[in-house]
Amino acid sequence: MDLFEKCRQPSLVHELRKNNIYPYFHALQSKQDTEVIMEGKRRIMLGSNNYLGLTTCPEVIEATKEAISQYGTGCSGSRFLNGTLQMHLTLEEELATFLKKEAAMIFSTGFQSNLGIISAIAGHGDFILSDKENHASIYDACKLSYARTYNYVHNDMEDLERLLKNCATKGGVLIVTDGVFSMTGELANLPQIVKLARKYGARILVDDAHGLGVLGEGGRGTASHFGLDDEVDIYMGTFSKSLASLGGYMAAKAEVIDFVRHTSRPFIFSASIPPACCASALAALRYLQAHPEIVSRLSALSNYARSGLIERGISIMEAATPIIPIFTYDTYNTLLKAKEIYDAGVYLNPVLPPATAPDACLLRMSCMASFNENLIDEAINMIASKMVDKACVKSL
Repeated sequence: MDLFEKCRQPSLVHELRKNNIYPYFHALQSKQDTEVIMEGKRRIMLGSNNYLGLTTCPEVIEATKEAISQYGTGCSGSRFLNGTLQMHLTLEEELATFLKKEAAMIFSTGFQSNLGIISAIAGHGDFILSDKENHASIYDACKLSYARTYNYVHNDMEDLERLLKNCATKGGVLIVTDGVFSMTGELANLPQIVKLARKYGARILVDDAHGLGVLGEGGRGTASHFGLDDEVDIYMGTFSKSLASLGGYMAAKAEVIDFVRHTSRPFIFSASIPPACCASALAALRYLQAHPEIVSRLSALSNYARSGLIERGISIMEAATPIIPIFTYDTYNTLLKAKEIYDAGVYLNPVLPPATAPDACLLRMSCMASFNENLIDEAINMIASKMVDKACVKSL
């Protein structure tokens, strides 16, 4: 059989295109902001992970321009060899200080961060216990690690303990969880995870991609939110969300960072993030530290949006983050509603299997600190006008 035969087979993608409800690769023609021009029309952007709105912050933009002038457009090599800038080291130092860890290191992308960390830390003879709703990068990292991996039922601490009992005496154990689960905005049960890790001698990695800048003291993330900064062994996160750039990071004890620097193949054999990305992430981090009130503003606007949706008869899943899931359940209904809302002038993310269970599809709405209440009202009025069939949206 021709290797490419699979590319010609009928698929959901073909069906969606035929029915004019294909929801992906809509092209932006403006900055990533609260209002964008997408495919020639104004849309209110309620589908971005730009939680603090810093992609348009003047200080961040200016720092990015200056970095290009000083360093050029790229590093042309890996961090291991010729691709380390002084600015990379500065960003790592300031990240470590901000997150109250001994050291930090940065990767080229957030996805690569999980690949690079987990595959270096866990190997043959070790065990990884991973929440079933963790990000796809964690699943791929576990495969790359060669450690034995078991997925525990989402946020089910009894199931996690069952696995810990079976693994803890047989090798090193790493518990891996999203801090904020990206589709629902739900928080990991970190207090209980910490208790179990202490009991069984396991280590903890928290993927805080959606927690940094959103939760905790000054936006320090999920562990800070629970007062458990010192209890998480490894923080992982990205620059592509609250820090308005591209790249990822790891923060941990200095000895752990040094080990990963010298053993992580995804880190060693990838080019470093370019000067512009490094400078924008550093400027965004500094802006967050200088303006911690932006985190409170984001929370207030997110709560305002939740209340507005509920007042208009749209049931949502409650959470303590800017992520607001509107459940639409089956695939076709989700895509139809996403298309109608998009055509009305609001961009939301339709979320389908395998990112959700087959009967738990949703429209993922997310807020930014740069919104105002009037714009949120305009957007949710548009959403409500298209959610006529209230039976398709119910609370979980």
